[in-house]
Amino acid sequence: MTRILFYLDEPGKDVWRPAFEAAMPGVEFLDYPDWGSPDDGPAYAFAWEPELGLIAKYPNIRAVFSLGAGVDHITRDPSIPADLPIIRMSDDGLKEGMAEFVLMTVLMHHRYMPRMMTAQRNRNWQRLFPKRARNVRVGILGYGALGIACAQALKPLGYELAAWSRTTKPAEAGIQHFAGTEQFNDFLARTDILVGLLPSTPETTGLLNKDTMALMPKHASIINVGRGTLVDLDDLVALLDNGHLSGATLDVFAEEPLAADNPLWNHEKINITPHIASITRPETAAEYVTKNIGRIEAGLQPENVLDRARGY
Repeated sequence: MTRILFYLDEPGKDVWRPAFEAAMPGVEFLDYPDWGSPDDGPAYAFAWEPELGLIAKYPNIRAVFSLGAGVDHITRDPSIPADLPIIRMSDDGLKEGMAEFVLMTVLMHHRYMPRMMTAQRNRNWQRLFPKRARNVRVGILGYGALGIACAQALKPLGYELAAWSRTTKPAEAGIQHFAGTEQFNDFLARTDILVGLLPSTPETTGLLNKDTMALMPKHASIINVGRGTLVDLDDLVALLDNGHLSGATLDVFAEEPLAADNPLWNHEKINITPHIASITRPETAAEYVTKNIGRIEAGLQPENVLDRARGY
């Protein structure tokens, strides 16, 4: 019998047990703190922001599955064994949700919706006339599974698409690829709407700052749906206030939840969402975990294992 050690300290978590029982009949689904003993036999952890030191107390854990696409909430724990596989979530539901959110927010910035919502609050009948989609340059910063899903959602609208990756990607129709530090500035310079999807690593922390964001065209906008450490928020506000950037949608922050007294809430050029761009959907996530457990137990490499040297 497969044992799942589940950790999620949030309301509404009861939906997870039936999802796993449907995907894996006979599963032993153990919700923390009722994880039993480390001597109870092999198990797999499925967790979001587990307590520090908890995973290391259970040496019978064969792999840790992140409940979300990010893994920094797990790797922040120095006690986790270096040889324990950590598997990033990349199920179809997560990709579909991110593509939906990015499509919505790109359209909002393209069609000036943040400015029109401000005009509505001020009872100002302000008519704005956007460019055609084919004349709007969208750049996807980070081209993994989520970035690819976003590009596929945006392509039918005709946007001029580009993507930046750490390493070179294969050529494909309808998207211009940039790679490495030597092409990063050129990527920014051609991007009117930037979608941030990079993971949190020492190299990506503060990557979007006053110097790099200033390379973007005047009146460009930022959408950050990857990790909150990507954007220097003070620099972002300064570029919004001086008119170089026209707007931003922020779904992720270095510290969450965003404090109620944070001035970002009231900035008229910033739209804030509470880390919901793509939520992990129980049915598809349970199927993804089940598939990967099957691979592990068959002696195969699971999908999307964290490369600790790269940080993703």
